[in-house]
Amino acid sequence: MERMNGEIRDREKTMRGLKINDTSILTGYQIFHNYIRPHESLDGKTPSEACGITIEGQNKWKTLIQNASKNKNVASRKDF
Repeated sequence: MERMNGEIRDREKTMRGLKINDTSILTGYQIFHNYIRPHESLDGKTPSEACGITIEGQNKWKTLIQNASKNKNVASRKDF
């Protein structure tokens, strides 16, 4: 967690939009940090893998986006 906070602080200096409360940049960075980026302290696993959550496929970003789209469509249908 401390590393992620440090990386966000470093990025905040060079990226515009990080100080906006409702920006999707921070959400995307959290997803990257927890589901895509391997951590040395976890023997090369992501935090999600260390918790038993696996993302299938070669392109983890694509898989996460596809899964989110499917879940969004299911949630939309429940609203009716």
